[in-house]
Amino acid sequence: MKYLNITSPDVNNGLGCRVTIWISGCNKKCKGCHNPETWDFMKGKEVTEETIEELGKILKKPYIKGLTLSGGNPTDSPKEELLRFLSEIKRRFPDKDIWLFSGDELEELKKKMPEILNYIDFLVDGEFKIEERDLTLAFRGSRNQTIWEKDDSGNFIKSNLN
Repeated sequence: MKYLNITSPDVNNGLGCRVTIWISGCNKKCKGCHNPETWDFMKGKEVTEETIEELGKILKKPYIKGLTLSGGNPTDSPKEELLRFLSEIKRRFPDKDIWLFSGDELEELKKKMPEILNYIDFLVDGEFKIEERDLTLAFRGSRNQTIWEKDDSGNFIKSNLN
């Protein structure tokens, strides 16, 4: 799994002050995509232990609420690599929340990569659709996208951020 950049502080990709890792690769290639430079799976640097340590230095700061994975489409990454990354971040930083932006919808992810749902707290799902673009939406680009939030039982429910 590769990434193009790490940005922090970031207040545009989830609640609070965050760190965002921009994962390389996307099979969806949505018309009007805000980040087409992230589509290429071969661009960027490999996610390594050093990457996790770099993220850790930022996540340790008390004002950083959590980590966001965007891209690209992180859920187009190799399942095992994404799962290993998410589980390691959650193990090291259990008090930080994890947001995941995915072109896949929640029901698709439950079939495609159900294990990753154990490690994320918020999911912004659905392909960007230029015909449903809405610049007034929080954390989304088009009206068809949904923000899901994990409840106390571990189930994803529609967030009141929608």
